[in-house]
Amino acid sequence: MPSHTDNTMKRVKARGSLIALVFAMGFLVIALQAVSLQVFKQGGLSRKAEVRFGRSDTVTGKRGTISDRHGRPLAVSIAAKAIGVYPRKAATIKNVPKAARQIASLLKIDARKVERALQHPKYNWIKRPVPPEMGAAVAALKIPGVEVHPFHKRVYPSMELAGQLIGASKIDDIGGRNGLEYRYNDILSPTTANRTVKWDGNGNPVDVSSAPLDEISGSNLVLTIDANIQDIAESALKEAAVTHKASSGMAVVMRPKTGEILAMANYPGFNPNNFGAFSGETRSNRAVAAGFEPGSTMKVFVVASALDSGKVKQSSIFYCENGAYDIGGFTFHDTHEYEWLTLEQVIKFSSNIAVVKISEIIGKKALHNALKDFGFGQRSGINLNGESKGILTSPSNWNMVETGAIAFGQGVSVTALQLATAYSALANDGMLVKPWIVKEVVSPNGEREKTFSSPGEKRVISPETARFVKKIMASVTEEGGTGVRAALSDYTVCGKTGTAQKIGPNKRYFKDRYIASFAGFVPMNNPELSIVVVLDDPRSGGYYGATVAGPAFREIAYKTLDYLHVAPENESIPEKLLLALKSEEKK
Repeated sequence: MPSHTDNTMKRVKARGSLIALVFAMGFLVIALQAVSLQVFKQGGLSRKAEVRFGRSDTVTGKRGTISDRHGRPLAVSIAAKAIGVYPRKAATIKNVPKAARQIASLLKIDARKVERALQHPKYNWIKRPVPPEMGAAVAALKIPGVEVHPFHKRVYPSMELAGQLIGASKIDDIGGRNGLEYRYNDILSPTTANRTVKWDGNGNPVDVSSAPLDEISGSNLVLTIDANIQDIAESALKEAAVTHKASSGMAVVMRPKTGEILAMANYPGFNPNNFGAFSGETRSNRAVAAGFEPGSTMKVFVVASALDSGKVKQSSIFYCENGAYDIGGFTFHDTHEYEWLTLEQVIKFSSNIAVVKISEIIGKKALHNALKDFGFGQRSGINLNGESKGILTSPSNWNMVETGAIAFGQGVSVTALQLATAYSALANDGMLVKPWIVKEVVSPNGEREKTFSSPGEKRVISPETARFVKKIMASVTEEGGTGVRAALSDYTVCGKTGTAQKIGPNKRYFKDRYIASFAGFVPMNNPELSIVVVLDDPRSGGYYGATVAGPAFREIAYKTLDYLHVAPENESIPEKLLLALKSEEKK
């Protein structure tokens, strides 16, 4: 018979076999479940995991850079962060007021604003953009649902330099508000791409995938502007405006042969980094948008058209009525009492009466056509928004008085850009070249995508006429001329002063408010620069164009010619030495 011990052993073995069988069956069930999960249910579970621990959104590239002709950046986008709230995860925050205070302390904003954001039912932004280090500090708090995203902040490193020209972009770095940022928004704007973010169980990102930045960034603009010349123009304009307490001012520097704009300055300045701190008028690029009555700067075009028509000769002389000329019940005046003046003296002494008589000789229709040919009364075609076409009414509406007034720049409205373009035509031997300001478009990886040039050119007067007008314009800055304050010692300046009464809201001219201007080009024999300086309503130290705008013209011309290394035209004491000697004399 089996012993008691044998039976016990058998029961133990049976129990062990049963336990082994149970464990084996358990492992088999787990293995089958793993196979099911890994093979048959993998797709569904992955989708559930994506919903719970991953999310797809979009990422935006960088906005294109705007730079000057030498590559100096005027508008760039830099890396930043944006702080957002994902409501599903934020709902798990145990102490919302405490979390809000922590975030607000780092971002330096109101905690109540953060608390509202944390409790908002939809995805929303707490703050954007913020510096990368601030974003990292917020991320380190590890508050559920508070996400730190890559972002780009638009920065204007040169502050007010060419502010109105460049304009500003919106906070999302995609839309442009004004200036070139608005005009070329389609080129500058980045595109978006899908981005997948995966999170761990604690709400921390563990995997981020998106398109390369170059593929979704905007293209870059290269301008004809030279930042150094822009700085020269802005500094001289500001000094003149502050000295003479002018309400505003404009200056344009243009290359006559090509139509390239080298500088376009406005006063007061505008800093795009602080868009909301400036009025719409200050943000406006007045050099292209603001019309003004040009005064005597128009006289050279009347003389040029008269010469080109053959009705006035280079040797013609004009009786100037000893300073007062009655016509149509109105009396025109000169600042001095002149009798007979040559054509050169008409421009040198800026005789209103002589120019009125010249307009009578050529007729109002011919005068209108000549001004139209020089680009007045129409947009130039420059690649900028907001350009005014000025005012040049139909000659059928002009009476004798109006025709005479238009001849010396009253009753007609122009822009600083139009005036610079027209003077460039005289500098360019009668060939008008339309202005342009964007040189090329460059891709994010540095490849040239598009190049620009002048929108066109046309001959407006003969070379012979243009050369003679140059000669008489040079007399303006010589001894006895109205523009001696714009003269340079080692270059011949061809220019013209302008002083026009401002017109009020009741269509009547103010007796004590003026537009002062100086327009011209330099050097005479091979003009490199056309420059226009305009000051609105100067209230101190005079109001004549010669006094107010002439010195600013001189400053811009001298410093720019020196910067460009243009060889002196005249055999005389070099300008730098002359200034040094004057400085020594004062000591």
